[in-house]
This record gives sequence, structure tokens and C-alpha cells, in this order.
Amino acid sequence: METADKKTMEIITTKKTLVEDKQLLVLTHLSQLLDFATGVGGFIVPLVLWLTKKDEVVGMDKQGKAILNFKISMFIYFVISGILLLIAIGIIGFIVFGIISFIFPIINAINVSNGKEPYYPLSIEFIK
Repeated sequence: METADKKTMEIITTKKTLVEDKQLLVLTHLSQLLDFATGVGGFIVPLVLWLTKKDEVVGMDKQGKAILNFKISMFIYFVISGILLLIAIGIIGFIVFGIISFIFPIINAINVSNGKEPYYPLSIEFIK
């Protein structure tokens, strides 16, 4: 029969230590503005940063999801505004959603650098 010592198993776990990196979080929020320069970078860069750093940086998982939900929501609102261009009301949607898409990444980058939680209005929660 085996003794209690032989039955005892040593479990080794690798636990990653989360680091606090406000600069990376600020850059993640500001990277959304790449849409205004490249047209597509504002979704791809935050997505890559979130996927690669969500388990390493404190707050990256939650804030990355908020950013991606905001970007997906804004895309849907722009598509709806594009359809509404046929009845001329869509131009108002383009202007309003364009301003929101430009201002809130800047506001949230400032909030994150000051230790506050980001807030994105009109965001639909696709990624939980």
C-alpha cells in the first residue's frame, strides 16, 4: 500500500502577475483615432492589444471589451446612417456619430490616465 506521502501530489501552477500599465491603456483608447487616418486601424489595433495583453495588464480585459463594443456599435450606427442618407436624415447621424467617435476615445484616455473608469455612450455589449 502506498503511504500518505506518496499520495500527496505537488501541484505546480503558473500564475501570471498582472502589471499596471496606464500608458498602454491610454494608447489603446487613443488607437481608435487611427480610423480617422487609415480607415481601419482604429478597430484592428485595439483588438490586437486586447487579445495580446488582456491577461497581463490590469484593466486591459475590461477596457478592451468596452473599446471593441464601442467600435462595433459605432460601425452599426454608421451603417444605419448610410441607409438613412436615402431620405437625407442620415447626414445628421454621420455628423453626430463622427463627433462621438472622435471625442470619447480622447475623453476616456484622459480618464484612464487619471485612474477613472472609461465610459462609452451608445455602446451595445457584444463582447461580455
